[in-house]
Amino acid sequence: MDKVSADIRLESLKSFQSTIRKTEKAVDQMKVKGAQTVFVEKRLHALHIGLAVLETVWNGKPNSFGIEELVQARTVLAGLLPTIENQYNKSKAGSSQRTLLERRIQSLELAIMAIDDLSN
Repeated sequence: MDKVSADIRLESLKSFQSTIRKTEKAVDQMKVKGAQTVFVEKRLHALHIGLAVLETVWNGKPNSFGIEELVQARTVLAGLLPTIENQYNKSKAGSSQRTLLERRIQSLELAIMAIDDLSN
């Protein structure tokens, strides 16, 4: 994790922040429509943990997540990868959507590695 460049670190943190904002908006819209939000809120919590773990590893920010929470978040984040990779494979080369998905995949993979490091 120490060998990750400053640019990739910044892109990864921004990617997580963007994904969190989008997920928060989705939860709000779902609540207005009366839809079940448990699954999306679980995903949102895992995204918050992923961001916090990256900030802990790279910036020394403390976090209060226990091993069980880290393991659960890792499972959720890892579960997002196949869907995002599928979207990436369907996206047009050189498109902004493809770039966004590349960064999202990279940030999730880095967060999973960071969780593995912290939980061992």
